[in-house]
Order: sequence, then C-alpha cells, then structure tokens
Amino acid sequence: MKNKSVQIIMSLVIATAITACGGPSKQTAENTDTVTADSTTNNIKGTVDGKEVSLYTLKNSNGVSVGITNYGGRVVSLNVPDKDGKFTDVVLGYDSLKSYQKKGEPYFGALIGRYGNRIAKGKFTLDGKPYQLDINDGVNTLHGGFKGFFCQVWDVKKADDKTLELSYVSKDGEGGYPGTLTVDVTYELTNDNELKIAYKATTDIATVVNLTNHAYFNLNGHNGAAITNHQLYINADKFTPVDATLIPTGKLQAVKGTPFDFTAAKAIGKDIEADDQQLKFGKGYDHNFVLNQHDLEKPVATVSSPETGISMEVYTTEPGVQFYSGNFLNGADKDGKGGVAYGHRSALCLETQHFPDSPNQPTFPTTTLKPGQEYKTYTIYKFLTAK
Repeated sequence: MKNKSVQIIMSLVIATAITACGGPSKQTAENTDTVTADSTTNNIKGTVDGKEVSLYTLKNSNGVSVGITNYGGRVVSLNVPDKDGKFTDVVLGYDSLKSYQKKGEPYFGALIGRYGNRIAKGKFTLDGKPYQLDINDGVNTLHGGFKGFFCQVWDVKKADDKTLELSYVSKDGEGGYPGTLTVDVTYELTNDNELKIAYKATTDIATVVNLTNHAYFNLNGHNGAAITNHQLYINADKFTPVDATLIPTGKLQAVKGTPFDFTAAKAIGKDIEADDQQLKFGKGYDHNFVLNQHDLEKPVATVSSPETGISMEVYTTEPGVQFYSGNFLNGADKDGKGGVAYGHRSALCLETQHFPDSPNQPTFPTTTLKPGQEYKTYTIYKFLTAK
C-alpha cells in the first residue's frame, strides 16, 4: 500500500428495485453480525460474517473518483465531469450497508459470480456429472444463486489511490457449483478516465465460470431523468433471443430490421415500446448481444447523455454484453442515495460476459474452467465529456 493510504469512507450505495437481468436477488440481512451507522454522515462501520466491510476511494489527476466496497466488490459511486465541468455521480446506489443486504436488492454495482446471468432450471452436466444449483429466479438460477459473489465480503489484497485488488475463495459446492474457485478482481482508475476491471480465477475441479460487474449507469446523474434519452451504440450484428423465462433459445438472431439494432447509435427509448415478442419477454431490453469484435482495440458499446454531455465507451475481451434497460426498477422505496427513488428505466447496465446458459448450449462459447487453466478477462469503462 502506498504511503498515502486509500481513504476509507465507509458509506455505501445502490437503489431499490426488483433486479437487473430480470428477477430479484433473494439474499437477506441475516448474515450481518454488526452494522453501526453515523446518522449525521451516513458513514458505515460494520462486519458481515465476522469480516470488516469498508469503502475505498480511487481518484485520478482529473478529479474523477470511484467508490468501491469490499462487500460484494460493488462500485458504489462514480463521479465524472459533465459538459459544464460539474462532477456528476453516474451510478445508482444506497447510503447504507443494510439496504445492500435487503431482500430483493438488485445487485447494484456488484461483482457477479460464480456465473453471471441465467442457467436454465439451475442444471447443467459437466464431464458426465449432473449439477443442481440454487433456484433464485423463477425456475432458473441467476447471478450465482442466493449467496453469489454479490453478497460476499471480499479480502483486500492491495489498496492505493489508483488500484483496489480483491480476492475471494468460493468453496466446492457453494451454490451447487463444483470446485474450489479462487478469484482475484482488480479495479484500476487511470488518468484517461478509465475504470479498468481485470478478472482472474483458478479451480481445483472442473467448473463453469462467468464473471461480470453489475453497475447501473445513468449518465444524466444517478438522480437524473430516465435513460431512454441516452444514445446507445452496440457493435453487434446478432443477439441471443430468449424464451419467456429469459433463457436463450440457442439461436443467434440478426439485429437488422429489429428493435435490437444498435449498430448505429440511437435513443434507447426509440424502439423500446415496439410490438416485439422479445421486448415483451424482457419488459424492455434484457438481452445478450453477440459482439463483432472484443479485443480491447475498439469499443464494443458507447452510450451518451445529450443532457450532460457525458459519454461512456465499453471495451472488453468477453464475447457478449448484456444490455439491460432498468425495466424492473420501480421507485417503490426511497432509499437510494440522498433519499432518491429509482424509478422505471432510471438506469442501464452493460454487463460484459460469456453468453447466458452456456453450460447447456454447446454452440455457445464455452464457460468451462479446468484445473491448470486460468480464467482471465478484462473490461474497461471509459468516460468522456463533450466540449
């Protein structure tokens, strides 16, 4: 750790709702040992399962800052300048650890694993052996199950003003998954206003792995207008259509001529209410896009707010990105940051990933990790401001 240690602010983030990528997370606050909050500053000091929870602040030379907690590895704030030079927090969040732990919290800002997105009926077979996972999303498994990585307290391996390295060991059988999986995730904030996320994992028994981050972005500001005015581009000629439970059918469908064509930037709200069966299944966009290129050389997606002039480029080595348009946010609770109620489509997610249900889809890119192999993937969120 550098001499100038990271400021540990211990305030937390993320809003109420049902959940991104479809259904509610059903974890509860039962695993909280102690949580004490300062009613004046809303700072949090506490432990979960006997482990300390803190929030670490990364800051670059441009004044951009990112708050990340080791509870679920969550990005809880992200302040970037708008066209007038005003710093704007562009991710949704809570002001209390307790809110992050409540039933139905929507994975805001969380590290997702062991398997991001859905697995049909929570079942798959690997090396001839069947496995049954937690069923936490209707008839399916979502984002690792009831106690996925989003609600674990990660160990802090390194922390300074630019970097936070977190680690977690997921034991064999956790959530129904085989193998003891050792995971390292490094967040880095650069002076180019990039938030880089590097994921690494190894296992002692063959398993399936699909890691991602579940930040909810609103480039109007976390308390701003709905994201339907955002201009979105996705470098994908195809997407994976789903059934009524949001499990991919196994087909790849061309986006041309459909509401899913973002190969030229358009307002998210332009086609979101179109008479399209896929949009009806997702109650909007909640689909995996098959990326044309994913080598960190070109952005796989860009999104911008005409209101603030803030834009975000997404780079990744992953073959897919889940675009979720905040369809299940409803503003029922007013416990977002500053007492904000996060309503319908008040944020979007661009979750870099392998495809949903890949363990059951032999034509999809494999998510199998075997002993002796290293899972390694990178994602970058880069922020720019119109002049």
